[in-house]
Amino acid sequence: MSEARGEPGSGPEAGARFFCTAGRGLEPFLMREVRARLAATQVEYISGKVFFTTCSDLNMLKKLKSAERLFLLIKKQFPLIISSVSKGKIFNEMQRLINEDPGSWLNAISIWKNLLELDAKKEKLSQRDDNQLKRKVGENEIIAKKLKIEQMQKIEENRDCQLEKQIKEETLEQRDFTTKSEKFQEEEFQNDIEKAIDTHNQNDLTFRVSCRCSGTIGKAFAAQEVGKVIGIAIMKHFGWKADLRNPQLEIFIHLNDIYSVVGIPVFRVSLASRAYIKTAGLRSTIAWAMASLADIKAGAFVLDPMCGLGTILLEAAKEWPDVYYVGADVSDSQLLGTWDNLKAAGLEDKIELLKISVIELPLPSESVDIIISDIPFGKKFKLGKDIKSILQEMERVLHVGGTIVLLLSEDHHRRLTDCKESSIPFNSKDSHTDEPGIKKCLNPEEKTGAFKTVSTSFEASNHKFLDRMSPFGSLVPVECYKVSLGKTDAFICKYKKSHSSGL
Repeated sequence: MSEARGEPGSGPEAGARFFCTAGRGLEPFLMREVRARLAATQVEYISGKVFFTTCSDLNMLKKLKSAERLFLLIKKQFPLIISSVSKGKIFNEMQRLINEDPGSWLNAISIWKNLLELDAKKEKLSQRDDNQLKRKVGENEIIAKKLKIEQMQKIEENRDCQLEKQIKEETLEQRDFTTKSEKFQEEEFQNDIEKAIDTHNQNDLTFRVSCRCSGTIGKAFAAQEVGKVIGIAIMKHFGWKADLRNPQLEIFIHLNDIYSVVGIPVFRVSLASRAYIKTAGLRSTIAWAMASLADIKAGAFVLDPMCGLGTILLEAAKEWPDVYYVGADVSDSQLLGTWDNLKAAGLEDKIELLKISVIELPLPSESVDIIISDIPFGKKFKLGKDIKSILQEMERVLHVGGTIVLLLSEDHHRRLTDCKESSIPFNSKDSHTDEPGIKKCLNPEEKTGAFKTVSTSFEASNHKFLDRMSPFGSLVPVECYKVSLGKTDAFICKYKKSHSSGL
């Protein structure tokens, strides 16, 4: 289980080994994302973590949407064995994480410094380009004004003299202000870069250890106790100084019964904390995963008929902007919260909001391309109608071939699954995903790793039959993922409309 490491002195350009933490059940989404967004290789996962190698810089790494936190990997190995031996021997085993292979630590620190310095240099170049562009635009404006003056001079000499004088004064003032502003920005930015580089080039780095213990080792030792042991070993071996309040470097260690992982947090702020969301509703990583599963294309009509605070629409619009988005809800307070979020994100012109009921959508049949929605669990906001009525109305407005992605509670999922199995027989055909390490299944509690593609073919003959039919109707279950929402679990389910519902 030990990780292959790059050669000493290798930087991000040679490919660095990272890992991200993810909410339980979101590992498949994160694996696909790092492959697509970062051209990552050697992608693998263990519960709650995805490991990968990439040459991407910090700017690209910041764009990960399904990850919680990002770490530069120092080492990953088999778990520490906790037996009846003395604490002293176990502490010695913990210290071997540092003493046994110091090269992996020095290599990771070198890559970490290179990432920061490279990011600082790119930011400086970007600032310079912006300043040069501003100067060029300013010069072009001056030339244009001068040409205008010369043309006007031939027609009206007196008026032109006044205009020329005024324009020259404005030009001088603008140039003087721009020069002072650029000089101040460049000095401030240069100072920040020099401080960052000087700080990270020091041999006597300050650090702190963040430790997480679970399983057998978590029962035997407190995280603070393990962190102290690791911290002492680091000070002795590398000569770094401990600083619990404002360290230059943080060391993250997770010990459990399956693995021991050591890494360096790349960003202090969690990737899941979106700066563009003013009021958080659904977890942003879950919302993004749902949107990514919907296969949104440019020009599509995307509807969230129970949008709440609009988190799903915000995540979708940020990633896929050239789409017509509509959010609907029956709650005034929720819609006001959504509007505040849209304004904070600068998306008020991208998403239209409606106050309507999900069971009475004022839309023509088969007019919507994609529906994505978090079905209320019935705890904070009660459902006015049964889940069956909601699905049938969504099915009505969705065109044939369209996609629905829903977040369902365990109770909703159980009722839908039971209803499906107890009503109309479905013809199913097994197939397997071509993505290694990822399991897709209609019912995640099944032991098989296959997922079922279900096809149906029937016509409703009368209203009585409609009342007895499965709530799926013409909706074919395609994929389902069990995910964690913290205190509870839920299911992200994807459906395709196979034929006209006849409703």
